[in-house]
Amino acid sequence: MPAEFSSTLVVLPALNEEEAIGAVIAEVLETLPGVGCLVVDDGSSDATALVAARAGARVAQLPFNLGVGGAMRLGFKYALEHGFDNVVQIDADGQHDPRNVPRLLEALDGADLVIGARFAGEGDYSVRGPRRWAMWFLAKILSRTAGTTLTDTTSGLKASGPKAVRLFAAHYPAEYLGDTIEALVIAARAGCVVRQVPASMRVRQGGTPSHSPIKAALYLGRAMVALAFALIRPPAATGSEVTP
Repeated sequence: MPAEFSSTLVVLPALNEEEAIGAVIAEVLETLPGVGCLVVDDGSSDATALVAARAGARVAQLPFNLGVGGAMRLGFKYALEHGFDNVVQIDADGQHDPRNVPRLLEALDGADLVIGARFAGEGDYSVRGPRRWAMWFLAKILSRTAGTTLTDTTSGLKASGPKAVRLFAAHYPAEYLGDTIEALVIAARAGCVVRQVPASMRVRQGGTPSHSPIKAALYLGRAMVALAFALIRPPAATGSEVTP
């Protein structure tokens, strides 16, 4: 068992994912032996929490839906309180392959935040229309902010090292797209080293996709608003909680 597995907490934010969550947890635990696996049930109205617990995951239940950002902040706090150095975010619908995780953890050796990028030369994942335009624009702007080339700034597959875990436990944003766009800005302004590695995507294993054609059409405008707020907000306080 690699040492980094035992010091890593895999966090799965989950909203009404009872159809997929059991298989996802089983795959995580089989592929990454020794990791901690935490499902944050984000106000689900189905049996997500029960299925997750039966599959062997630790489960934290939120009383109402906070969104991915709120669920992940709880995950980072949990990691700090239970002695985990690293946090890996994985989607609860099965689209993220746990076999990508060792690559992300290896990249943490020289970085504080590592993104599993869907548009970095691996897999055949593609996006069209307004979402693709927004992703391209965001990548250009946030690459400058982070001081490195990024191609997929809205990926939900990410690994955070100790410095980023401490930072995000206190300052992880809960607003729409804040868990991706603003989180990158916060990390970069706090002096975190941000990198990306290629990652492949899969079709979801169950449940209903969160993006409809109408939502996709609105994505461009919302992404621009999220970016504007991220850039105009003052940097997060950097006290002892984010010292390497």
